[in-house]
Amino acid sequence: MPDKLPDDDKEDIEIGVSYMVRRKVDNWCMAEVIQKRALETGEPEFYVHYENHNRRLDEWVTRDRIKDSSYDGTEQGAGDVGGGGELGEGTDRKITRNQKRKHDEINHVQKTYAEMDPTTAALEKEHETLTKVKYIDRIQIGRFEIDTWYFSPYPEEYGKCPKLWICEYCLKYTRLEKSYKYHQYECTQRQPNGDEIYRKGSISVYEVDGSNHKLYCQNLCLLAKLFLDHKTLYFDVEPFVFYILCEVDRYGSHIVGYFSKEKESPDGNNVACILTLPPYQRKGYGKLLIAFSYELSKLEQVTGSPEKPLSDLGKLSYRSYWSWVLLEILRDFRGTLSIKDLSNMTSITQNDIISTLQSLNLVKYWKGQHVICVTPKLIEEHLKSAEYKKPSLTVDINSLRWNPPKKPNKKHKNSTSTH
Repeated sequence: MPDKLPDDDKEDIEIGVSYMVRRKVDNWCMAEVIQKRALETGEPEFYVHYENHNRRLDEWVTRDRIKDSSYDGTEQGAGDVGGGGELGEGTDRKITRNQKRKHDEINHVQKTYAEMDPTTAALEKEHETLTKVKYIDRIQIGRFEIDTWYFSPYPEEYGKCPKLWICEYCLKYTRLEKSYKYHQYECTQRQPNGDEIYRKGSISVYEVDGSNHKLYCQNLCLLAKLFLDHKTLYFDVEPFVFYILCEVDRYGSHIVGYFSKEKESPDGNNVACILTLPPYQRKGYGKLLIAFSYELSKLEQVTGSPEKPLSDLGKLSYRSYWSWVLLEILRDFRGTLSIKDLSNMTSITQNDIISTLQSLNLVKYWKGQHVICVTPKLIEEHLKSAEYKKPSLTVDINSLRWNPPKKPNKKHKNSTSTH
């Protein structure tokens, strides 16, 4: 598809300028035009970033969805998915810092460069430049057509196609539907590469070594990058092991999500990358993957923490999972518990435990150390919240067939670092 517009195009829309853009019916938002291209019909199309919204909502829009440059800014734009309006914009209402923080967390508003330290800001600017435009709008994988969220570094001839077709079993990608259908006829694979290490009912987990199945793991990383903003790994997969979560039926094992982990993590990370594909989100699979990663850490007798930075959805899932695990222990435990005790019981790092208990107002800093302060009433109040309810899917340890890898000549110490 050509990037250059026809010479006779008199388009008044300029790159780098913000306009009011219609996201849905009568839902207008301020958006910056980042790039433009011509459709096969010759009509222009514009890639826009909605201001104060997560980049996953960036998209290509046609000219009729953009108000002309005479717009005077008096009309209010609607908010993010879910219908919330922009906080404090176009009104006299002032907001507190705490209200803004809560609003930003709920609506996943990213920090501005001014709010970051100089090193992080420089890295973010470089990352944004490289990944600013998402050319692949959607993918077909199995029975699902999925709108993509972010840029992914597929090879040039694939990376600028509006749609890719991806085999849900071997993850081979094609530009054309007819190539995809031919591959489906040819492909004999019906499950991920590697070994099945967990099966409970229709839920299965496969362990795939990046050294043994390099192409499959690279394709998995390219697929995942379409839905993860900050993960850039896609070529160097050998140092990683991948755990693929599937739904199994008579046709095969259908990929739901996965997490990867380094074979040797100097920072004590038990997860490098974690993703549930959009059609399977909000069904408990994300927390199941998190729980699975900690069950592996328990068998290894180490503590672990996910690699940072987490995505916005990742932060919410981890905080919710940690809170539920800790609240369940504190509700049933009688006696004295330290942060270290909780860490040994759960394989969650001490830093993650402290930050979680602080968010629940269940810890105080006294005489140079963190002390757990709980009352049964406070615990029950937290557990009544939908945010901390028992996950709908849990790991049955009796269905896990896995032994920790041997680490010759090394004593693996418990890590409490979350950098």
